[in-house]
Amino acid sequence: MEAIFIESTYGGRDDFQPSRGEATDRLSDIIQSCIKRKGKLLVPVFAVGRSQEVMIVLENLVKTKKIPEIPVYLDGMIWEATAIHTAYPEYLNNKLRTQIFQQGENPLLSEIFKRVDSNEMRQNIISNHPKSCVVLATSGMMNGGPVMEYFKEWAQDKKNTIAFVGYQAEGTLGKRIQKGWDEIPLNVGGSVVNIKMKMSVETCDGFSGHSDRRQL
Repeated sequence: MEAIFIESTYGGRDDFQPSRGEATDRLSDIIQSCIKRKGKLLVPVFAVGRSQEVMIVLENLVKTKKIPEIPVYLDGMIWEATAIHTAYPEYLNNKLRTQIFQQGENPLLSEIFKRVDSNEMRQNIISNHPKSCVVLATSGMMNGGPVMEYFKEWAQDKKNTIAFVGYQAEGTLGKRIQKGWDEIPLNVGGSVVNIKMKMSVETCDGFSGHSDRRQL
């Protein structure tokens, strides 16, 4: 008798994820649309894995001039997690290893990425940033973390966009936003405040670390 054990996150009948190329094109379209509106793009991410996947795609889009060179701010534990990836490049995939060791280019160390290392810097980005930018911030399902600070201030401006690149579990704030709730109740300073949703809500599948039904 033989047995096989596999994960089944995307094991459902209709669980087919876009290719990385399709996901890259989709993210590029989202960014370009946001820039045209002179808005800011907020991307809730998980610090390990998803952040680095999106960073590599963003770096490539800028390098190939598919999107303008705009600042990409990293807030939360993303910088620390990325430092581990850059410290051990021998464990990355073949394409990245070749790029790092043979071409001397590490996309995770691109100058477009800026670390948000203080609350003062975060507030300055939120309130005073004059141009379009991308913010990758934890937590990925918006259960807390610095992503909430950006969301509170940017959600009510129709020029801005929030793009989900990771799975949003039922019951999470991210899932409610993804479902299209018009008002989001948030605890602000001990009081519940209803945030009116005016920013665009987008979902960009294809960045998951899980295999889809086809791959399984």
